[in-house]
Amino acid sequence: MAFEVVGKLIKVLPEVTGQGKNGAWNKQEFVLETLDSQYPKKVCMSIWGEKASDLKQFADGDMLKATFSAESREYNDRWYTELRAFRLELAESGNEGGYVAPTRPATQPQSAPTRQNQPTQAAFNAAFDEESNDLPF
Repeated sequence: MAFEVVGKLIKVLPEVTGQGKNGAWNKQEFVLETLDSQYPKKVCMSIWGEKASDLKQFADGDMLKATFSAESREYNDRWYTELRAFRLELAESGNEGGYVAPTRPATQPQSAPTRQNQPTQAAFNAAFDEESNDLPF
């Protein structure tokens, strides 16, 4: 499932490279600050491989829309979560920033619940009139 977040690019961390069994790899981490609420949130994401060069075209302060996947893994009874971006683009000018829900198929709107089984006030009053009231006061 893909998620999206819109925010201001506030920091690009140094590029990390390494050598694995499948060859050389590189990743770049960056921080976006969402602007959707009274309390902005900072989100650190990573971008891997060739896509890391896409990050170089943006400057600090640019409003970006990042499409990403989230994954968690366990190591020594601790869980680590990574937000891995796979698409970066400038945000639309009308979007103020923040979390955008994952894309899902369109669903039919639900109708309002019916009131068939709800008792009316008259039925309630008839059931508890003064003659059937056994209360001492």
